[in-house]
Amino acid sequence: MKKAYLNWSSGKDAAFSLYKLQQQGDFDVVELFTAINIDVNRISMHGVRIELLQAQARSIGLPLHLAEFSGNVSMETYNRVMETETKKLKAAGIDFACFGDIFLEDLKEYRDSQLAKVGLTGVYPLWKKETTKLVEDFIELGFKAIIVCTNAKYLDESFCGRVIDHQFLADLPENVDPCGENGEFHTFVFDGPIFSESIKFEIGEKVHRTYKSVEDGEDNCFTDEDTNWDTGFWYCDLI
Repeated sequence: MKKAYLNWSSGKDAAFSLYKLQQQGDFDVVELFTAINIDVNRISMHGVRIELLQAQARSIGLPLHLAEFSGNVSMETYNRVMETETKKLKAAGIDFACFGDIFLEDLKEYRDSQLAKVGLTGVYPLWKKETTKLVEDFIELGFKAIIVCTNAKYLDESFCGRVIDHQFLADLPENVDPCGENGEFHTFVFDGPIFSESIKFEIGEKVHRTYKSVEDGEDNCFTDEDTNWDTGFWYCDLI
């Protein structure tokens, strides 16, 4: 089989991608790759504690490869660190990088262009699949995921901390993708067919965080114009 690593966010799309890859048998996924915020020891974007990430990896039975970033990071720095870390994976005999992306063309093009620089090829098991069908299949297969972050522009506090089930899907506003593919929400998967045992956790507090662009000259991976990106997010802490 072709040796691959999986970009592991701790969420449902990554988990479902791993399941699909294991079922299809064309790729041997030998490692999970995760970007973390070393300022707080949490998964970037999702805000999940590194201890829970490590528990997932143990239950799945795969080693973790971490890419470490500060909370505010420029695209230049991000790309440089990612190139360094992916070169290490390539040197270990891995030729393929797997992602849980579904339909964001610009993101796929960016990933593929960056991978090409180090001789890796992108693999997208969920690409162009219908998102309602994907998440319904995810539920029916016995996966369990909790919402750990919502974009306040699309979903209010009440959605943060909910488990994905059929009622959750029914309650989503019409402008929200069922898989949150546009960044409307992020998840933590704690059970399902890829795990040897479920991940234990307790639900902590919910917090609202607002992000602003930093001053010129400082590292900022977003933009100089804070009107062009979403600034408010609800987070549900898992302990």
